[in-house]
Amino acid sequence: MFVISLPLAILFCVITMLGWGSWANTQKLAGKEKWPFQLFYWDYAIGVFLFSLLFSLLGGGFQVVGAFTIPALISGAIFNLANILLVIGIDAAGMSVAFPVGIGLALVIGTIESYLLEPKGNPSLLFAGVALIVFAMIMSGASHRSHGRSPVRGLIFSIVAGCIMGLFYPQLMRAIGPGKLTPYVALVFFAAGVLLSNIIVNTVFMRAGGFRYADYFRGSAKLHSIGILGGSIWMLALCLNVIASNVAGPAISYALGQGATLVAAIWGVFIWREKGNILYTTLMFIGYASGLILIGAATLR
Repeated sequence: MFVISLPLAILFCVITMLGWGSWANTQKLAGKEKWPFQLFYWDYAIGVFLFSLLFSLLGGGFQVVGAFTIPALISGAIFNLANILLVIGIDAAGMSVAFPVGIGLALVIGTIESYLLEPKGNPSLLFAGVALIVFAMIMSGASHRSHGRSPVRGLIFSIVAGCIMGLFYPQLMRAIGPGKLTPYVALVFFAAGVLLSNIIVNTVFMRAGGFRYADYFRGSAKLHSIGILGGSIWMLALCLNVIASNVAGPAISYALGQGATLVAAIWGVFIWREKGNILYTTLMFIGYASGLILIGAATLR
């Protein structure tokens, strides 16, 4: 595994933030091409798996400790269910609503559970930062309610997605470490869990939407490449985050990475024009930015 310094770990977390906050643009692009989220998500899951294989090649080995493949597979399945619910939330409510609510909630749950698993960093700064993230999440929802445009279906899916997604990262961390799996191997099994569980989860959503597998194969090479790119971007971010967690600690690296909520909100408001109440939107940005600064400062204990 790469041996990195704390500043480089923080940089990796920032890249994670950018990747996790930007991949959903590929879904928006596919949507503009009239490509339903159910079909887009197959390519996304394939992109996650393919990039995990590429990342594993950098590790130079593939030693497997059987008992610890299960947590990695389960982590992938948990993430997959949560993420496809988030994709539905984005499809219904837009990035500036679904991400701050869904991923903000996942940040809170995942950070607390990760800190209990491996306490690293200043807890006062860490949890003050998390509290500000919660405030920003509330402001995001209020911003759109104030204009009477709150897409209830999207909010519901985003909330459920956030509750589930907060569980995947600590589960993945349980599979990594001395006497367990290397990050390279764990991430391959994580991605396998995403792809295998998608056969069940996405098939349900495909049938609910009236789509067949034949519809997927009618998609153009451009549409398939957009989805694979989205999955690859997300997986690159996770790979860097896992490397950073060895130095910064899982709680801080996960919390900083989930600053993706701020990045996604910026994309949604300024690029995709998903605007709400100006005051609440401004408070949302201030809350997220302040929370992330405190979480970053928590590493300096």
